[in-house]
Order: sequence, then structure tokens, then C-alpha cells
Amino acid sequence: VKETAKGLWAIYATFSIVCFAAYWAGGMTAMDALMHMFATVSLGGLSSHDTSFAHFASPVLEGVAVLFMLAASCNFALYFVALRKGHWRGFWRDPELRATLVALIGGGLLVAAVLWAKGVYGPLDALRYGVFHAISVGSTTGFATVDYLAWPVFAPLFMLLLSGVATSAGSAGCGIKMVRVLILMKQAGREMTRLVHPRAVQPVTLGAVVVDHRVIFSVLAFMLVYGVTTIFLSMLLVLSDLDPVTAFSAVIASVNCTGPGLGTVGPAGNFSGLTGFQVWVCTFAMILGRLEMLSFIALLTPSFWRK
Repeated sequence: VKETAKGLWAIYATFSIVCFAAYWAGGMTAMDALMHMFATVSLGGLSSHDTSFAHFASPVLEGVAVLFMLAASCNFALYFVALRKGHWRGFWRDPELRATLVALIGGGLLVAAVLWAKGVYGPLDALRYGVFHAISVGSTTGFATVDYLAWPVFAPLFMLLLSGVATSAGSAGCGIKMVRVLILMKQAGREMTRLVHPRAVQPVTLGAVVVDHRVIFSVLAFMLVYGVTTIFLSMLLVLSDLDPVTAFSAVIASVNCTGPGLGTVGPAGNFSGLTGFQVWVCTFAMILGRLEMLSFIALLTPSFWRK
């Protein structure tokens, strides 16, 4: 355990140093490079400028951010195992890694195609802004270079929903995590097979690993708690006179620790316009999202504290 912890810290530190150097070489000041390095590798998204990444107006720096946001969205344990074994074959064969990269890169290309098809940008600008923002929001980082709420409504809504699923377990991101989505999809496929072939024996697998039924039940429980919690907190915000779009997106952005949502909490706004009660609701949602949701809720039950 000690060796693994040291290895993971070394990988994180290496990413941080290389990211800092790339930002600095790309034109940032040393202080900006340092602050944005922390915000990128941790998928935190906090910028030292009010206009976020738009302050730099640099496709090169945006490209650097995209690379490190993608890297930080993957399971850090995979890097450790690959470096320890001295080859990367197992790294690229990991089903969660491939699904995460497909979701983020594919999502970016889809948003770019929508922007181009709708005439918002030319092909190069559509690719630049679409890929950057889809990966930024999808990875739960939250950097922005334009007010994407002015785009066709599909794009910001799709990116917000992507933020819930497009990071790996063991990464710096929050949200549901891609491995749970894969298990849920496999379980759904198995149930549909059983409807056609009731006697079929079809285990749920991820790669060559058979997923234990207790893990499947845990994933189903997590998804139920995630959905109920999101709806409940959204309704609390609506009851406090916040409009439904802002309320729902604020909770999604908080639970997934993304940052910007839709409505008044979008990329061109912030949470400063919310009331004290609304801020506390979003704060609680962020705590739930950053920690393991089921474990944290278990701490709040009376039976946990009973001797």
C-alpha cells in the first residue's frame, strides 16, 4: 500500500510539473501557469482570471489543457501499473479507459459538429471550441473560453449531462464514474437477454473480469441514491424560488463538482446571485459529489452512531 501510494503521488507530481512547464512555455506567466496547473490536473477548473481561460485567447494553451484534462480523467492506478510492468498494452485494453476517452473525445467532436452544422462557427473554430468545452465540462473541470449558453441548447445540455459519466474511477473527477455506467449497461443487456432466453446464464463482465452480483447491487443502489438526491435537492432550490433550469443545473454541476451550470449559474455567471439557503444546498451537493455518496449518507443515519 505504501509503495502504491508513493507511486500514485509520483505520477500526479509528474503530471503537475509537465503541465506547469507546458503552460509556461505556451505563454502563461509563472503564477498563471502554477495556478492553472493545479486547476487542470485536479480537474478543479478554478482560474485566476474572471474570464477563465478566455483571458489567454490561445489555441495552444487550450490544447495543453485538453491533453491534461483527458489524462486526469483516467484512472491513475492504470498509469502506475503500466509504468511498473514496463508496457502499456494493459493500459489501452482497459474497458473503462477506452469508454472514458470515447465519451470525452467523441462528445467533443459531436458538439463541434453541431456548432458547425448550425452555423455558429466555421469548421476550425467549431472544432476548437466544441472539443475544448465538451472535454472541460465533461471531465468536471469547468474551464470556459466563451459563453456556451448562447450555443444551440443541445450543446450545453449535452455537456452538462456528460459531466456525470465521463470520468474514470480512481481519477481526479467526480460524478457517477464511467465504470458504474458500463456495469449498468451490461446489467441492462443481461436482463434483456433473459427476457428472450429465460434460462440463459450470462455473467456481467468488464474485460476479462466477472463482476460480482454484490457489486452490481451496489451500483444500482448508488444510481438510485444519486437520482433521488439530485431530484430532491433540485426541488428544494425550486421551492426557494429559483427557476427550474438554474435549479436543476446548479445541483448537477454541484454534485458532479463541475462548476458552471445553466441559467444564471452558467459560464458567464456564477453562484453569487443565489440566496444563503440556496448556497448551502449546493454546498451540501458538492460534499456529496466529492465524497463517496453512499458512505457519506450512511454517516448521517442514526444507526451508524448507535453503540
